[in-house]
Amino acid sequence: MTLTELKYIVAVARERHFGKAAEACYVSQPTLSVAVKLEEELEVKLFERSANEVTVTPG
Repeated sequence: MTLTELKYIVAVARERHFGKAAEACYVSQPTLSVAVKLEEELEVKLFERSANEVTVTPG
């Protein structure tokens, strides 16, 4: 994981929305979504995604 990817993860957690997080990081949403691959690397679900909001999983 890179520092940039960690920044994207923090932005998603803070904004609770991939589009708003991408805007805050000055990148496109697909760029941000691809970079948030830590879930796959760790095989842990970090975010709960719904149609309107993203939340950080508990624990």
